[in-house]
Amino acid sequence: MSRILIHVQHLLGTGHLQRAALVARALIAEGAAVTLVTGGMPLPDFRLDGGELVQLPPLKATDASFRTLVGPDDRPLDEAIRAARRQLVLDAFARSRPDLVMTETYPFGRRALRFELEPLIDAIRSARPRPVLVASIRDILVAKPDPAKRQAMVERFLADYDRVLVHADPRLIRLEGSLPEAGQLRAHIAYTGFVAPAMARTTGDTPAGEVVVSAGGGVVGAALLRAALVARPLTRYARTPWRLITGRNLPEADFAALAAEADTGIVIERFRADLPALFARAALSISQAGYNTAIELLQARVPMVLVPFAEAAETEQTLRARLLTEAGVAQMVEADALDPVRLARAIDRAQVPPALAVDLDGARTSARMILQMVADPC
Repeated sequence: MSRILIHVQHLLGTGHLQRAALVARALIAEGAAVTLVTGGMPLPDFRLDGGELVQLPPLKATDASFRTLVGPDDRPLDEAIRAARRQLVLDAFARSRPDLVMTETYPFGRRALRFELEPLIDAIRSARPRPVLVASIRDILVAKPDPAKRQAMVERFLADYDRVLVHADPRLIRLEGSLPEAGQLRAHIAYTGFVAPAMARTTGDTPAGEVVVSAGGGVVGAALLRAALVARPLTRYARTPWRLITGRNLPEADFAALAAEADTGIVIERFRADLPALFARAALSISQAGYNTAIELLQARVPMVLVPFAEAAETEQTLRARLLTEAGVAQMVEADALDPVRLARAIDRAQVPPALAVDLDGARTSARMILQMVADPC
């Protein structure tokens, strides 16, 4: 039985953890023993049936700059937290004796976690036999305008890593679009297709024909939600039921303000476990352009309006939204141009998208690539 260790950290939303978990579950389905080490805020409904889940002392970012990390009580990251997390990571490595270790994002991001990831890489380097070391990244990296920093990431990868799994379909998005130096990694890159959940199963209990407005984890979605409320009467969906999913992390004051402004025909909820099923039965989706949301919308083939998160020099969602708009499957409103009138116009332009020829089987493909690397590490 192949033994796999996955390290993942989510700091604002939950997309990184959800994507890593889909790969982990696909590995378990293929018969692997999986240990998932996660360091973000615990999700109350998150499980990894058939695998080991290791929860580190959790950290979150205070804002979109990711400069300041704190614990659940807003205690700043300090040496005690670093030491506790580092030891738990190393203990998980020693206990699981993995054949392969996968770090989600690092070394192409997550520099703030070097205090626990570099000791893990040192342990991998010293182990005999040495485990295969793989990086797992989404379709688009956050742009780094400094070429020296990009080159440093590439060199860090080449020093110790064996492969990078890019969870995208190169027919739509290639790594070069967000990492100009990707040519240096050509021999190490494997595109897996997009990591999508199993197709949502809808039931008679799943509302149909709604406009669904979703804001990811909710930390940075208040402006979109407010604009959607004001835009509703300006659109052809003014008499259609609307459902706003704010995310668990929307500040309570913002949630209360939305609830106070909501007219008849608008439901406001913090979380829906069946969000992909809601997309599948929706008349229209209005959302940010995070990886998981975009892929679930492509699966559902629902008319969509994307308002990408773009604060603090974040470029990933904007690039993804532009590519999907150019492919003819979405309408887009730039975050810095968001107002109710522009949003209403985009809503009224949105149509059922054409089928897009992209690979959405990335979880299973990732699992099979990983197991092949264990079987043939050369």
